[in-house]
Parts: sequence; structure tokens; C-alpha cells
Amino acid sequence: MMRHSRLEHQFVPRIPRAVEPGVLYISMEHGTAIHSCCCGCGEEVVTPFTPTDWKMTYDGESVSLHPSIGNWQLACRSHYIIDRGQVIEAGPWTRRQIAVEQDRDKRAKGQYYASRDVVPPVDAPVSPVASEPGRRAGFWSWLRNLFG
Repeated sequence: MMRHSRLEHQFVPRIPRAVEPGVLYISMEHGTAIHSCCCGCGEEVVTPFTPTDWKMTYDGESVSLHPSIGNWQLACRSHYIIDRGQVIEAGPWTRRQIAVEQDRDKRAKGQYYASRDVVPPVDAPVSPVASEPGRRAGFWSWLRNLFG
């Protein structure tokens, strides 16, 4: 069961150092959102907005993120959808389902960047679904830039 069934959004120029539970911080300048895991474990969840990661929809009153948030690398392994600020618990995934999604994500990134004949920047955000945060040094320097 999710501890937080709703997230209030805040558009911010920079991500605050202290991320409060129940708040989805959105930085359009940095193309990302961050929130405390909705299960209540206290882990911070980063969702970068890129053509191959998450999309954010703002309808003038509420925010939705697509696709779902799958915290496969966290101890809680929570999985949920954020739809118009409402947190909807989604079912757990098997290791096989996670592996298939990680492979799909890796292929999508490869195809996207290959089609543009560019290499992703070293400090490009890394999707928590695609790989384990901390395994790529660029992720942490990108995240530190958000906090200033």
C-alpha cells in the first residue's frame, strides 16, 4: 500500500536540498522531476524528462507522469502511476518483466541517439528503470547541478 496517495506539485527553478514527502518537485529548466518515494521508504526518485524517459503533462491544475514509476533498484521495489496528482499503486513486476523493460529502455535510447547521429552527453540523466543510480558517475554530477 502506498503511504502517499496524492502528490502536490511545485514548479521550482532548482530542486530543493530537502525533498518533502507528498510533493512532486518539477524543474523545467533542468527537465526533471523528483519526489520522495510514495511508499514512504524515504528514497528520492528522479524522473528525467527526455524523449526516451518520462513525459510530464500539466493540465493547469495537476500533473501526470508517464510511464509508471518502477523503483526496481530500491529496496521497496514500489511501482505506481502518477495521474493528475493521484498516486495509483501498480502491481509488482517479476525479474523477467524488469529485465525486458530495461532491455527495451536501452534499445530505445540507442535508437533515439543513433537517429540523431549524436552521443548522449556524459552528464545525461539515467533512468532509474534503465540502470542503477550511482553506476554512472555522470548521473550524480547532473543531479548535483540541480541542487546547486
